[in-house]
Amino acid sequence: MYKRKLFYFGLTTAFILFLALLSTAISAHLTRENLHQSNIAQSLLVEHEKLSSISYRLFKQLTDEIIFGRNANQAYVRKKQNLIQQSISQIRKLEQEQRDALGLSFTKGSVEDTDELVRLIDEITVEFRAVVVSDNKAPLSQQAQLRRLLEVTIDDQFREAINSAVSRQTHVVAAINARIDALNTTILWFALGLGALSIPLILYGCYWLFNQLYQPLILIANATNSIALGHYQKPISVTLDDEFEELATSINQLALRLQAHEENAAKSRKQLELEVKQRTSELTEANLQLTKIDSRRRQFIADVSHELRTPLTIIRGEAQVTLRMHSVSEDDYNQTLSSILEQAVNLSRLVDDLLLLTRAEMNQLNLEVAPVQIMPLLQSEVAKWKKLEVNRAITLIAAPDLNDVIATIDKQRLQQVLSILIDNAIKYSKANQAVEVSLTKSDSLLTIAIKDNGEGISAAEVDNIFERFVRFSKHNEGLGLGLPIAKVIVEAHGGSIVVESSQGQGSIFSIILPIEDIT
Repeated sequence: MYKRKLFYFGLTTAFILFLALLSTAISAHLTRENLHQSNIAQSLLVEHEKLSSISYRLFKQLTDEIIFGRNANQAYVRKKQNLIQQSISQIRKLEQEQRDALGLSFTKGSVEDTDELVRLIDEITVEFRAVVVSDNKAPLSQQAQLRRLLEVTIDDQFREAINSAVSRQTHVVAAINARIDALNTTILWFALGLGALSIPLILYGCYWLFNQLYQPLILIANATNSIALGHYQKPISVTLDDEFEELATSINQLALRLQAHEENAAKSRKQLELEVKQRTSELTEANLQLTKIDSRRRQFIADVSHELRTPLTIIRGEAQVTLRMHSVSEDDYNQTLSSILEQAVNLSRLVDDLLLLTRAEMNQLNLEVAPVQIMPLLQSEVAKWKKLEVNRAITLIAAPDLNDVIATIDKQRLQQVLSILIDNAIKYSKANQAVEVSLTKSDSLLTIAIKDNGEGISAAEVDNIFERFVRFSKHNEGLGLGLPIAKVIVEAHGGSIVVESSQGQGSIFSIILPIEDIT
């Protein structure tokens, strides 16, 4: 309903504004036309006056020529005649424009007046020339001609003609000015009437709209203030116009949604508090894990220091004992040097392992890869460990079609991985139990599995088995670097290493490598 009221008020206001703009445009157009007509009429009047002035000066010059002889300034006469012709041309042009603008009835007789002036000017000029060229032997006759020309033709006929033209044009100018005055008066009264009608109407409309808006807006403002203070149970219940009723309904719905939102927010805060507690617990656990890792690193440093110190102490001790001996046989020297060499090799191997892990951490582990047949490599490694472990059964299992499998690998590094895994399988299984090495293929993946039948690995140990510096509780020899080294080497080849184990059932370490083709 309010929309319709507002539409009617806007329509009325727009209509009044349209009338005002239309009247302004019409008034401007008519004023511009009248001003144009007035400018033409004024210009034509001025041109008539200019023609009169030039003509009289020409007549004076011609009179001087008669009185003073032919030696008078002929150039001045010709100049005046040219000016007269220009003035006449301008008059005819302005007369045509005036007739086009005002119509024939309004400008009747103006063209005829101009024709009469042209005729009289030409006639007067011819008569002056006739008087000049007349015989000087009859001066009295010449004087009579001049007197008649001046008194009759010029004073009577020409003056009457020019005055008639000027008077006629003056009347035209006056008529145009009268029309302009009448138009201005009409515009003024129309503006006053339109203002007298529209101003009260607009003021009443504004007052009516204000009253229609004020009460609903007060109710809505009070409701929104209550909502802002958290009072959601005070809906707007007053019957309003359709538009304000829709707004009131929306505000009531907003209050209900805000209430529900606050309830949900309270639940969310509780849930968030629970999640924060949970995350805090997780962070605490992570911190404990970091503490454990730090402890392991500290233990590693201690172990490294011990392991480095042990061969260095042996080397230093062997050298000192030998040097303090007064008489040393060649066999004693050889034994001392052999012991020093053995410890130096162990020390070098330890340093190499540490450097390998460090390069892997920095992504600087360089591999010298080349296509290599896997079966001969496995056969060679199994044969080596059979010689080292005479009492241990080590078998190699592979399908015949895998004899020619080729993988792009670093041969020495993969041999190092196999040695670590086979050594661990022998070390962490019971005596005389077999170790099984198998080769399988699936799609583009090659799997080398090392299986033992030992005691197996506990779940807690399996989770940390590839971490550095971790050693099984029953076997404390070594630094716990073998499996981490095996892992970084396999991963550098783009593969992975996994372990499957349960206590009492043995363990399986699987090397999974990508292969390009099988020949």
